[in-house]
Amino acid sequence: VQIPMRYTLLIFALSLCTAFTQEVVKEGLLDPITITATRFNELISDVPYSVDLIEDRDILEDMPRGFPSVFASNPGVQVQKTANGKGSPFIRGFTGFRNLLLIDGIRLNHAAFREGPNQYWGTVDPLIASRIELIKGQGSVLYGSDAIGGTVNVITKDSSPLSYEENRSFVEGQIMYRGSTAERSHTGRIEGLVGIGQKTGVLMGYTDRSIGNIRASGIGELPFTGYSEHGMDLRIDHYFQENVHGIFSFQKFEQNNLWRVHKTIYSKSWEGTSIGNELRRSGDQSRTLAYAQIKAEDLEGPFQRIHANLSWHNHEESRLRIKTNQKTDFQGFDLDSFGSWIQMESDTALGKITYGTSYYQDRADTFRSDLDKDGNVIRKRIQGPFGDDSTYEQLGFFVQDIIELNDRFDLNIGSRYTHIDANIGRYENPQTGLQDQLNNDWDNLSNSLRGIYKKNEKLNIYAGLSQGFRAPNFSDLSRLDSARSNEIETPSPDLNPEKFLSYEIGSSFDDEKLEFGISAFYTDIRDMIVRTPTGRLIEDEYEVIKKNGSEGYIYGLELNTSYHINDRLNVFGALAFNDGMVDTYPDSSLLTRSEPVSRLLPVTTNLGFRYDLSDSQWIELSSIISDRQDTLNTRDRSDTQRIPPGGTPGYAIFNFRYGLQLNEQTLLTASIENITDQEYRVHGSGQNEPGLNFIFGASLKF
Repeated sequence: VQIPMRYTLLIFALSLCTAFTQEVVKEGLLDPITITATRFNELISDVPYSVDLIEDRDILEDMPRGFPSVFASNPGVQVQKTANGKGSPFIRGFTGFRNLLLIDGIRLNHAAFREGPNQYWGTVDPLIASRIELIKGQGSVLYGSDAIGGTVNVITKDSSPLSYEENRSFVEGQIMYRGSTAERSHTGRIEGLVGIGQKTGVLMGYTDRSIGNIRASGIGELPFTGYSEHGMDLRIDHYFQENVHGIFSFQKFEQNNLWRVHKTIYSKSWEGTSIGNELRRSGDQSRTLAYAQIKAEDLEGPFQRIHANLSWHNHEESRLRIKTNQKTDFQGFDLDSFGSWIQMESDTALGKITYGTSYYQDRADTFRSDLDKDGNVIRKRIQGPFGDDSTYEQLGFFVQDIIELNDRFDLNIGSRYTHIDANIGRYENPQTGLQDQLNNDWDNLSNSLRGIYKKNEKLNIYAGLSQGFRAPNFSDLSRLDSARSNEIETPSPDLNPEKFLSYEIGSSFDDEKLEFGISAFYTDIRDMIVRTPTGRLIEDEYEVIKKNGSEGYIYGLELNTSYHINDRLNVFGALAFNDGMVDTYPDSSLLTRSEPVSRLLPVTTNLGFRYDLSDSQWIELSSIISDRQDTLNTRDRSDTQRIPPGGTPGYAIFNFRYGLQLNEQTLLTASIENITDQEYRVHGSGQNEPGLNFIFGASLKF
């Protein structure tokens, strides 16, 4: 079904008009806190950014089937799925390594992240989060390379020993379950909490998830879309003093047997999409993170707050591919990332200054072996998906000053210097086919200037501009692997950093009855790295390399509103869209052409209401309405395995949820998703989404 844009806008306008015709009064509503926007705790109403918070209660009620799905109901975020279990959010027109993912402030982006939608966000378990913070268009001042579209920080659950009486031991636990019909999936999690009040707490958890094949409306069961994953986590919180807090955390998460079905003969055509030509393309990946942090607050002397971190992050990935001619290869990588940073805050006559330094070093080994039909190695290649025996170092220094010009206006000024060194020990030279090596280094200075005007406790207006950059990584410089439909990407050693400048103006209103937010942004693009066809054919696929020099822009609008009609009924609505143009190399002539940005977010709205039947029961009816996306560039049109000819059809999805809080310990939820059994696909995805889907969730504390 195609949803005309004029009807979408009309529905949204009516919802806003309904909200604004009511009288609103505020009486002591607590303002949420964000960490990510300034690296220390700040009220959302005090930060000059567009901020989305997803609390653990939201996750518990929705019970998403994976981490990327957490953002599915956010109309400003398009969650593309190359394959089931491989979701990649598009934020303000950017995805993959142009969005930055953090866990407790630690970079999960590493030098192996590849171009476009990738599977790496799928290695985060949403059930370990106490909340998830999304700061859009933040730029590179606080966190360095990659933070272009948005910065997402997963704040993990702590063991909260300060919540208990001093020296009193405590033992608690929680069991969670999610089951669904359209995926025949089951998710289970168990948590245990022990400790001594005001001193030490230990939180342990284990999650196991089994996802079956998707049953999509109209085309039936999608073969090989099922997979399994599991993870464990441990967090220890110890308070040396009330204001000095030490943390140790260990997390491990594994995904097994994830197929990229659209590349294979088992994919199903929908709206004219083409079928792949491989017999198998499946993979496994695992991620391990261990870190130690110390936080000190309310200090006397030159530093009021200090937060320091040491971390080790390991990521392993493998992939098996069998072509129709029985040619088989097995490839992967093993990457270790060592990180350290320290940040400090000082209250001075010049304002509240946050400053610090960070250092990350990535070390990666890669492999690829060609196999015969019996699985025996017939040839070992020079490299795997990117160059072997490689290192990548990032050193940065940052400072940010929040100046209170008067009681209503704050100015936020920041700057960051970054030095990056990339060393590829072995890669296959695309011209000679022989082993080669490279070493590149780059320097960057990024700045930010933002201001916020607080009219009163209810209303603020903010504006600003932020510079961002993304340095070439292992994948940019030395990738030798398939890309989009019928493409293979080969090494491109002569690249420079991409540069971005984001302008934004927005406002938020927060009252006891009404919440409203609006943000308009424009991102200027310089020297973006884009894939470029060479005209050569390699292993039955068309070669593409990467080149700098692409210039362009992306702009968009995001609105959201929520209105409490009475103590029990709340209605909400949101709208977002992106548009933009960028230089591309559509063919091997090496001549650029200005074309639409790839996989743009169409006009998307979210409308619904929530009604509390009693203090312990609630129902919610929500909808996601997306317009047809037929604004395509040359490579979008050629990506026929994922994007139907002429573009991705629009759709309207309706969901119903019911919740019952039996007591303080027990929560039961039941949902019906895609009530009308709509055939649909999120733009740019390699598969359709589930049809009519019944979901049951339960949480029991003990």
